[in-house]
Amino acid sequence: MRAHPIYFIGAGPGDPELITVKGKRILETADRIVYAGSLVSAEMLKWAKDGAELIDSAPLTLEQTHGLLVEGYRKGLMVARLHSGDPGLYGAIHEQMVLLDAEGIPYEVVPGVSAVFAAAAALKRELTLPEISQTLIITRKSGKTPVPERESLASLASHRATVALYLSVHAIEDVVAELLKHYPENTPVVVAHRVSWPDESFIFGTLADIAERVKKAGIRRQALILVGESFAEERPGKRSRLYAPDFSHGFRKSRGSSA
Repeated sequence: MRAHPIYFIGAGPGDPELITVKGKRILETADRIVYAGSLVSAEMLKWAKDGAELIDSAPLTLEQTHGLLVEGYRKGLMVARLHSGDPGLYGAIHEQMVLLDAEGIPYEVVPGVSAVFAAAAALKRELTLPEISQTLIITRKSGKTPVPERESLASLASHRATVALYLSVHAIEDVVAELLKHYPENTPVVVAHRVSWPDESFIFGTLADIAERVKKAGIRRQALILVGESFAEERPGKRSRLYAPDFSHGFRKSRGSSA
């Protein structure tokens, strides 16, 4: 039995310090690191030990990347595959795992911080506000990678929940048109560009004007579209029941009315 599986690691959205402790530990001990150079901060590679192989997968095909992972594993190396964000969300790891399964090669996935949560933190916002929205929809506009018709943006918009759209800012006019089928024009929108990177920026607006604002800023990629009342300029005056004086739970008894 070999000592190590292949590790898929979520690097987080950009800031090197947003990687998990486990992910950093594996990077520090890996013999071969195959990283998504177009998306992952080069700062993370400074944690690699002396002599570690650092291979940028940006110009490689799936088959070439797979070959590097398997070759390293069969040589007895500790191999890390470094992805941006969280590997389980638009991470393109499914096809990599299918190939590894076919060859009986073990692997482990280490989660990472996704950009939507880094954006919420930077904006100091809660995505699931009591009485406002208790649902977060993470989706994307159909493009080179198609979206099933049952998940069309217009149908998802009917819930008027908090929405985070990945990989869609290049088509923001179409996104707005679909959302306006259910959301009012004054619905708050934030476009979060390069979240947690040194040059991060945020564009604030509503469905009525966000497309023009984004167009003027020239943003075409590496941005999230965040939609919903959670992003209103004036914070809604709602509070969770969890800490209300008149709310009992397994660790605290009710202390009477919260009025």
